[in-house]
Amino acid sequence: MINDDHAGDINLDDWGAALSEQAEAESRQSQSKPATSSVFQDFSDSNAKSSATTPDIEFILDIPVQLTVELGRTKIAIKNLLQLAQGSVIELNGLAGEPMDVLVNGCLIAQGEVVVVNDKFGIRLTDITSPAERIRKLNR
Repeated sequence: MINDDHAGDINLDDWGAALSEQAEAESRQSQSKPATSSVFQDFSDSNAKSSATTPDIEFILDIPVQLTVELGRTKIAIKNLLQLAQGSVIELNGLAGEPMDVLVNGCLIAQGEVVVVNDKFGIRLTDITSPAERIRKLNR
């Protein structure tokens, strides 16, 4: 049979030891470097100059976006769509050799041409819209 009085003492001793260990660690840390908040940036003149020239966008670099390369478009009646079979040809509004549109989340960001590398299709970008134009299109 376990004595409940001693079990409570052990838990309090463990908590006391943990709290004192935490307090010691915090006091060592505060003595080794001045108290600064890691959440907020220091907006001194030197930081303002460097951040103005290179905006900090690292927090959005891992956001996935949908990239689409568009060969062309067409409208087709449902009866014609149902008649499609293997080998059918669908006429698109784009011309052969014409640059293809590259869209990110539905917004045009570039144009390019088809390339084949190691038996895989790709696109070589030939014309990229300016960052200002891309931002303007996103705001619509």
